[in-house]
Amino acid sequence: MEQPPPNVLPFRALNSDHPSSVIPAARRTELLLEALKSAVAEAREHRLFAAGKFTGLFPNRSTACAEAAHEANHLGLFETVRTETKAKQVIEWVRITPKGIAFLHDHDSPKAVLQDLKATLNATAVGVPAWMHDTGEQLAELKIEFETRANEMIGQLSELTRRVEAALRRVDAATPKLPSILQTVVPWGVTALEYLDSRREVLASGDCTLRELFVALRPRFPELSVPEFHTGLRRLHDNRSIQLNPTGSGSDPEYAILIGAELCDGVGR
Repeated sequence: MEQPPPNVLPFRALNSDHPSSVIPAARRTELLLEALKSAVAEAREHRLFAAGKFTGLFPNRSTACAEAAHEANHLGLFETVRTETKAKQVIEWVRITPKGIAFLHDHDSPKAVLQDLKATLNATAVGVPAWMHDTGEQLAELKIEFETRANEMIGQLSELTRRVEAALRRVDAATPKLPSILQTVVPWGVTALEYLDSRREVLASGDCTLRELFVALRPRFPELSVPEFHTGLRRLHDNRSIQLNPTGSGSDPEYAILIGAELCDGVGR
C-alpha cells in the first residue's frame, strides 16, 4: 500500500508561538548548517538538543539554538522519530528529511560557494573605481601608481570572475540528462537524478533508500504511486542512469524492488 510522506517535525519541546527573532539570520543559518551536517554524517536518529554527556544536533537549548530549531521546524528540515519524557522534559529524537538535504546542498554546495564568491567579486569590482577616485584626490603625487595597481587588480578580478562564471556554467551543464523517450515514460526521472546528485554532494557515501527518494519526489509528483515508482526505477536502471542495490537493512520493505535474484532497497548513481 502506498505510504504518505512522514510527518514534519513537531518539536514538542518548543513553544509554537515563538517570539520574534533576536538572533542574526547568519548565526541561525550557521547553526542550522552545523546541525544538518551532523545529521548526515551518521545515517541514524539523533537527539535534537545536547544535554550533559549526551550529544545532539544543537549543542544546547540557548536562545540561538532554540530559534534555529524553530526555523528547522518551520522549513521541515527534520522529522521526529521518537520522543522520551524524563521528569518534565520531553527529549526528541529526529532524522534529516529530503528538504533538509536540499537545504544543505543549496547553502553549502560548491555551486552556492561559487555564487557567493561571484557576488563578492562583482561588489568589489564596482567599489574599485570609487576607491581610485578618492585616493587620487588625497594622494595626487601617487595617482599614477595607484591607477596602475588598481587596473591590475581589476584585470585580476575580471579574470577570476570569468573563471567563476565558466565554473558555474559547467555546474549548470552537469544537470542530469535523459533521452527524450525515457523522459516521456518516466516524467519524474530527471528530478530523481537531480536529487541523487545533490544528495551525493553533501553525503560522503551510502545509497539513498528507495523510501527517501519516493518521499523526495512526492511534493512535485503527488499522483506518483509505488507501482509506478517501481516501473520507472526499472527503466532508469536498465538505461544505466541509476544503480539499484540491496542495502541489507531490511527496512521499509514495501518500497523494495526485485532485480534479478536480489531484493533492492537502495539506489545510487
